[in-house]
Amino acid sequence: MSTSARSLHRQLFVWLLMPQVVLWLAAALFTYKLAEHYANTTIDASLSQTSRTLARQVKPLDNGLFIDFPRAAQDILEADPSDRVLYTVSMPPGQFILGNRNLPPLPRGAKPVYGEPFFYNGKLAANDEGGPGSAADSPASGPAKPEVAEEPQRLRVAALLLRYGTPDSPGQSMLVQVARSSTNREALARQILLDTVLPLSALMALMTMIVWAGVRTGLRPLAVLQSQVEGRAANDLTPIKINDAPPEVRSLALAMNSLLVEVNHNVVAQKRFISDAAHQLRTPLAGLKSQTELALLDAQDPALKARLQLVHSSATRSAHLVNQLLSLARAEPESASQQARSTLDLRQLAREVTTEMVPRALAAGIDLGFESGEPSSPCPVRGFESLLREALVNLIDNAIRYAGRGASVTVRVSLSDGQVLLEVEDNGPGLPESECEHVFERFVRATHDGTGCGLGLAIVREIVERHAGRVSLRPVQAQPPLGCLARVCLPAAIQG
Repeated sequence: MSTSARSLHRQLFVWLLMPQVVLWLAAALFTYKLAEHYANTTIDASLSQTSRTLARQVKPLDNGLFIDFPRAAQDILEADPSDRVLYTVSMPPGQFILGNRNLPPLPRGAKPVYGEPFFYNGKLAANDEGGPGSAADSPASGPAKPEVAEEPQRLRVAALLLRYGTPDSPGQSMLVQVARSSTNREALARQILLDTVLPLSALMALMTMIVWAGVRTGLRPLAVLQSQVEGRAANDLTPIKINDAPPEVRSLALAMNSLLVEVNHNVVAQKRFISDAAHQLRTPLAGLKSQTELALLDAQDPALKARLQLVHSSATRSAHLVNQLLSLARAEPESASQQARSTLDLRQLAREVTTEMVPRALAAGIDLGFESGEPSSPCPVRGFESLLREALVNLIDNAIRYAGRGASVTVRVSLSDGQVLLEVEDNGPGLPESECEHVFERFVRATHDGTGCGLGLAIVREIVERHAGRVSLRPVQAQPPLGCLARVCLPAAIQG
């Protein structure tokens, strides 16, 4: 997955969380509307009863109205200063009789039914709760008690339209309007919303954690698959094992296993071809070298001798390449697995290999030596003796080829902290530190001097990794690069 790609965990979590957020908002809105509805129902019932009670206090007479509105009734209506009941009586509708002149009129187009309260919302302008013509000016009221409103009040109003009439007079209509502030109603709705949303939010948070845990649990097989793929060596093509995985992940693993099988088949075929070709070329190249050596002994013409020398060098180089390819094939896991591991003394093995390489070093003008350290102290490792010998030969041969005539090469083996260290050090021209890792790749040469083919260090790394070890290369002196130190670190074998 590229770094710009979004995390699958995050995508699933977001897509599962978005409907919850939408539902939470919808539930909050629905709860507020429902609370507002029930608050309105409660207030409307109170306003309806108050309007009917007030209507019974106003009775038409033959020559006027009889208003039976004692001071005690007014005090009851105005008992709560924060939630006063405002009222207006007009007869006919629109002709003010008593109460508050400035209550919001009926909405345009409203058609109230006689005897049935009609409810609507409105606003009372600031400083309009008292004034001329209000209940404070009626005969039944006491001194005016004007109040100052800082801002327009939102009101809930109940309008009751009544019909009055006698056999001697035509029918008359009277409109009774009773209003209460919407502040308490809205506060009640908000309180209900708050009391509902807080537990709902806690449930939302709990559900979010459950969803996140579910996403992580559901995608855990992908994490297992990722760990199996990331923890593999580049040449490990064994099938991926996922037993208890969902069908989707198992299908992905099966597809990857099919690909690994095909890749492994191609790699094995390629390795077999290289090994077979190296075996087939080994004998003809050995014969070519022998024939060119004999021809060089018999040649008298200088030009012919120079050409034969070039042929001989090419044959020698090709033979070395073939031998390296065979060594690389033997170091592959498939070949190594067919050999038997044993416990051996790496110090003793290094001493033997160094002794065997002395004639080659003398021919190249190299002073090759071995530092014995503590001869009585063994350095046991467990592995394949033939492969470790091959690695030692390649390390020493690499130093001889590139150190240059007149240089010295030192081999040493030591035991430290449960690790066996093998070092091959030379005082040749060395390598820049930036190239030290690159030269372990196949067919890579840091310099065109010498007769190497770029496989020696690749073989060493392959063999060391087969033995669960590490190999590194670094200059002895960084500025300027001088000398080269190859270090192999292998786990020491536990001696019984």
